[in-house]
Parts: sequence; C-alpha cells; structure tokens
Amino acid sequence: MADKWKITGTYFETCNCETVCPCFFLSEPTTGECTALVGWHIDSGGLGDLDISGLSVALAVYSPGHMASTPWQVALYLDDKANEAQQGALGQIFGGQAGGHFAILGQHIGEVLGAAPVPITYKVDGKKRSMTLGTIAVAEVEAMSGQGGGDVTISGIPLAVSPGFPGVAGHSSKFEYHDHGMDWEISGKSSAQSPFSYEGP
Repeated sequence: MADKWKITGTYFETCNCETVCPCFFLSEPTTGECTALVGWHIDSGGLGDLDISGLSVALAVYSPGHMASTPWQVALYLDDKANEAQQGALGQIFGGQAGGHFAILGQHIGEVLGAAPVPITYKVDGKKRSMTLGTIAVAEVEAMSGQGGGDVTISGIPLAVSPGFPGVAGHSSKFEYHDHGMDWEISGKSSAQSPFSYEGP
C-alpha cells in the first residue's frame, strides 16, 4: 500500500488567458491555447515519515486547445534544496503516482517533457506572489482589488488546482518561461492564488 501523505501551503498560477481564465470553467482558452506556470510552496507536510516542509514545486503547462479535452504537455521542476529522498517524494506527489488530487490532474497530461531539480524562489508579499526557477522562468502576480478593497474570489471551479478553497483572481505583472523549446513572455494576463491542502492516496 502506498504511504499516506498530506501537504498544506500556498499556490499561484498565471497564464496567457484574459482574466479570469476561461479554462477554469471548461471553456476555450482566450487565444485557443493555454500556456501556464503553476507554483506551490509547502508550509508543512510530508510523505509517510518524510518531512518535505519548506520546499517548492513548479509546473509549466502547455495545452494547444481546450484544456478539458486536449492532452497537456508539462514540465515539472523540483526544489533543488530538497535532498534525494525529498525530491523523490515531491516527484511522486506532484507527478500523481502517490494518488490524490494530482492523480486526477494527471489524467489530462499527454506528454511529460521533463522533471528536474532547479533553484526555486517563492515569495509571498500581501496580495503579491512571485516565483523564479533559476534562469528558466519568472512569474510575478498580484490579486486584483474588488469592492471595498477586498479580494475578487471564484469558488466551485470545475477545473481546479486547489479544490476546497476560493481562488483569488488577479493579473500578472511579469511571466517569462524559456525551456523545452518554448519561449513565453507574457504580462497583464490572468492569475489566481489560494491556500492548498492535498492528501493521498
């Protein structure tokens, strides 16, 4: 039987779609394709007895069509601060092999372009989130202000990265990705952020 696991923390994503990304609602991407970068920072948790608190993970996603019906190309990036055992645990969880929500998301993946350790810097500053993946990628986003300065939230999203939590809608101020023959330079487009809590198997 697979080891039990649970992790909690914060996540954000940004893509090339207009706010709010129609892919969340099982609609066509704004431009017919979706290029996204998703980042997670684990505040606490582990796989079995192995602690993976304080580590980060990122996933680059390319869907050449409707995300609910077109297989995705993905590349997984694991925090290089993790030791060999921790990297293995991160790969199992976020690759879907350990079950849970990532096994469900994994049903949409058609091709894994690669999985590699990289230096990851993940920062939270009020309504802002940012992440860098060495020289490969950088993403900076900020939640938009709603009525009375509060957050603009979306709940019950059919295609959700972080089920159980309302997503806070926002915009990217910077989004660049250069790897696996892909070169994306995007700003002013959709972003979402929220806490997360995942467990399995």
